[in-house]
Amino acid sequence: MENNNQNKQGEINIELSEEVADGVYSNLAIITHSNSEFIVDFIRMMPGVPKAKVKSRVILTPQHAKRLMRALIDNVRKFESINGEIKDDDKGMSLPMNFGPNAQA
Repeated sequence: MENNNQNKQGEINIELSEEVADGVYSNLAIITHSNSEFIVDFIRMMPGVPKAKVKSRVILTPQHAKRLMRALIDNVRKFESINGEIKDDDKGMSLPMNFGPNAQA
């Protein structure tokens, strides 16, 4: 008799709650790192508001950060092959090097 609760080898059963599925809007990400982790703060900046709020923080191992980078590169390439080049209109935007929190081990 087969157990229907078992996954095929290599499959991951992922649960997505309704609250998390709603997502969080971010138009800026600040990335810091220590020797053991990468911290990505997702921030929402609003026009005319001098203070921006961190809406979500994700902490990654260096290995997972590299896998995420590769996945983002792959997905941007796929998106652009269908929709055309994404215009990078933030080229003039510069943030001070000390903007954002400092990572500590």
